[in-house]
Amino acid sequence: MAYNVTLIPGDGVGPEITEATRRALEATGTTFNWELAYLGGDAQKQFGTPLPDFALDSIRKNRVAIKGPVTTPVGSGFRSVNVALRKSLDLYTCLRPCKVYPGAPTIYKEVDVVIVRENTEDLYSGIEFDRGSQGAARLIELISKTGGEVVREDTAFSLKVISETASKRIVRFAFDYACAYHRKKVTAVHKANIMKFSDGLFLTCAREVAKNYPDIEFEDRIVDNMAMQLVKKPPQFDVIVAPNLYGDILSDLCAGLVGGLGLAPGANLGDDIAVFEPTHGSAPKYAGQNKVNPMAMMLSGVMMLRHLGEKKNAERLEKAIAEVIAEGKNVTYDMKPTAPPATTSGVADAVIEKLKGVR
Repeated sequence: MAYNVTLIPGDGVGPEITEATRRALEATGTTFNWELAYLGGDAQKQFGTPLPDFALDSIRKNRVAIKGPVTTPVGSGFRSVNVALRKSLDLYTCLRPCKVYPGAPTIYKEVDVVIVRENTEDLYSGIEFDRGSQGAARLIELISKTGGEVVREDTAFSLKVISETASKRIVRFAFDYACAYHRKKVTAVHKANIMKFSDGLFLTCAREVAKNYPDIEFEDRIVDNMAMQLVKKPPQFDVIVAPNLYGDILSDLCAGLVGGLGLAPGANLGDDIAVFEPTHGSAPKYAGQNKVNPMAMMLSGVMMLRHLGEKKNAERLEKAIAEVIAEGKNVTYDMKPTAPPATTSGVADAVIEKLKGVR
């Protein structure tokens, strides 16, 4: 069977790691009909928009995509393409597993946590008002009239949006994932001690949903304590569910626990559409140098294979990647700083060679 999959190279180092991942996926013996599409800075140059309609249409049609990272300017230019993509396709779950593979550059030995991040709301909702804008002025006036608070006139706003609908939906996903993958505990992350209405609603929803899953242990943690506990004793956590911003930050923290963003895969999931991508950014300064670690995107490919039902090939590819990591000879500079590193394409070659011996 051949799978129709939208292939998005991205920009920066995206095309290089995408090509390495494509080769590794095909080497499993799985057959793909790739449909090429473009997002990000390169799409902006070619089509006048970083999020062309044809790319969205391709993903909607195929229902599965694998995507390289795309560049979003900091503090200026267009809003995040990733955020816009997730909202356009209602990819409400960001799934980011973080697992230690023997040989990875980390002091931790037993980390195997999964971050389930709400993808559509919170401070990433896109509802913002610039300093000095008419919208900001109206919001300042509204706050003064309704709450009696004085807000400085030179204030910019990003609204934290938390709804019951999205909160219950993401927590249900976390529990369903725990059931499907034989996980034992779900931890909800919040700051409800300070943000009593927004984070308070998320926590209330999490507690309500948890009652429907009596066989899965449930707990909640305040986000700053959660960060400390993850560093101190990560094996105590299993599945972590969080609003958008906290989930984004904690998933990078967990990536640090397992050896870095080069080993951090991810998926953005809706009810019937799935887009797989590495957690890291596009690193444009390294573009074209054939030096960046492709394993995060390859591991995202492993997640995609499982999603497609190709469980055996997913296990084979993950095992091949793990063997390359453990061997330590054909890994990139981020994993072997004291010895000559492998190239991006060289890592792909090594993984493909290992695949030949993995059954």
